[in-house]
Amino acid sequence: MVTHVSAEAPGDERGALLSFLDGERGGIRRALLGLTDEQAATRPSASDLSLSGLLKHVAEVEQSWIARARQEAPAVKRDESNWHECFVLAGDETVASQLAYWEKVAAETEAFIRSVPSLDDTFPLPNDPWFPPDERVSMRWVALHLIRETARHAGHADIIRESLDGATAFELVAREQAG
Repeated sequence: MVTHVSAEAPGDERGALLSFLDGERGGIRRALLGLTDEQAATRPSASDLSLSGLLKHVAEVEQSWIARARQEAPAVKRDESNWHECFVLAGDETVASQLAYWEKVAAETEAFIRSVPSLDDTFPLPNDPWFPPDERVSMRWVALHLIRETARHAGHADIIRESLDGATAFELVAREQAG
């Protein structure tokens, strides 16, 4: 379910982008409301996706894109050999620890997007086989990409949650608003 994103201040494109990104993050956070770690790890569909796996994935992806935009290495290097690990909590990882990590990543994303001189500034994409060679993208592109990535997985989260216990986004929003 899409929730209302407040209008940005006139001329605040960064604020609008960040508000839409946070709105989509909320869809994933809501899908986890009231679940135990075991329930959040359940895979109730033909897919291997779980809510806790989606949470870990979106936090890791957001961190990695902002690191690339800063021209730094992502915190975790993923390739074909370990890609599947970004969809499963491991070791002492919990839903609570991943939510706390994502909150930290989100704050870093906001600070970075607000600090860049221009959303038109660019950075190089990595020389990975799934990216065009020598391609550069803008800060605007990375913000929009994060919105798209998070929204896509928020939709997955809606389906997984409803498959787990029948809770729909409408009900989860009402629960969240009730406190």
